[in-house]
Amino acid sequence: MHLPRCLLIPLALAATGWVGLAQAKLPAPPLSDEQKAAAEVAKAKAAHQAKVDAYLTCKAAERAAANYFRNHPQATKPTDAPACNDPGPFVPPAAGGAPASTPAATAPAPAKKS
Repeated sequence: MHLPRCLLIPLALAATGWVGLAQAKLPAPPLSDEQKAAAEVAKAKAAHQAKVDAYLTCKAAERAAANYFRNHPQATKPTDAPACNDPGPFVPPAAGGAPASTPAATAPAPAKKS
């Protein structure tokens, strides 16, 4: 039995649609306390890595700006450029669920020496 192409294509599309409905997403299983803690640590590590990446980008921008101003002495240097803040080493979150507050995280960054 041969079906004409004008019927075969809509039939194939309908069949794939029904297959897609049959593969609905199942709810995630409940997480244990260890899995929740591991997810929290992974989330904190990712946030810290984002801060480290921003710091490294800032330092690279400072080097590029210093090179530009060294090669173009007539250019005016901005006076309101923000300083790069080193995020420091990674500190895992506290077991209570709140992030650990360290004095190094709240202290201002040391002044840059020229």
